[in-house]
Amino acid sequence: MENDAVKFFKAPEPGAKISFTKDPNKPGKFIFTMPQPPTFSSFGEERVHRKQRLVAAFRIFAKLGLDEGVGGHLTCRDPEHPELFWVNPFGRSFACITIKDLLLVDHNGTVVVGTSPLNAAAFVIHSKIHGARDDAIAACHSHSVYGKAFSTLAKPVLPVTQDACMFYEDHAVLPGFNGVVADEAEGDRIAEVLGSCKAIVMQNHGLLTVGKTVDEAAFWFIALDKACHVQLLAEAAGTPTLIAHEVAADSHQTVGSSLSGWFNFQPYYQMITREQPDILKVDDEDAQLSLGE
Repeated sequence: MENDAVKFFKAPEPGAKISFTKDPNKPGKFIFTMPQPPTFSSFGEERVHRKQRLVAAFRIFAKLGLDEGVGGHLTCRDPEHPELFWVNPFGRSFACITIKDLLLVDHNGTVVVGTSPLNAAAFVIHSKIHGARDDAIAACHSHSVYGKAFSTLAKPVLPVTQDACMFYEDHAVLPGFNGVVADEAEGDRIAEVLGSCKAIVMQNHGLLTVGKTVDEAAFWFIALDKACHVQLLAEAAGTPTLIAHEVAADSHQTVGSSLSGWFNFQPYYQMITREQPDILKVDDEDAQLSLGE
């Protein structure tokens, strides 16, 4: 249930001005207003939107140094065929991925659209997560520096800051490391431990996040890597003071909501599309999907 401090943004009535809203039940408290994610009139329109956001996420991850070599994969379901998901080709730099590079894959590992190779780990991990979580429209995993460093501790992110509360009691820790994920049993284990959480810290491996939109999943990954960084710094300096349970739980309902995750991605999207406007170049082919049935 969303915190009552988070409300959908609605355009003001003609002649009215946008202003903060006071909570009638809590004197002195204001209600945050946020815009709503877009809606779509066709599968093609939504397909282009998801693929553009996925490409933008790859470019952002590269800009922020969250990628490493050929490791890492970001996926999103196709809106018309949710049993299929779009993913990056194996061996392509995150910084260079375009909308036409994306592969469409089924849950048997068959590449339905595209001719580039598919990363086996991407298939094993993401197929199991998408299969287990109907609400996981997108999933992000990459070998980020702070996520990897933190994962060696095999422990959860603590509520040491307001931003860390995004993940309070809403992420899991996968114990043990069984090598490069190349078998379905390990993919099943990751999906099982993730459960209904938005994120998982995989011991000696790194981070993975999911979301109801590409925007949300991508932002959770960025924020989780930063939370790992902050906790590593804080614990290296001493014993951090934790936010009280009641405050952390209440804060999570606001900063950890799906809407908050989606909204927080928008500044990154604005930045990357201004710097790299080719992300916005699409044609009719990018919206269409013919499976030859």
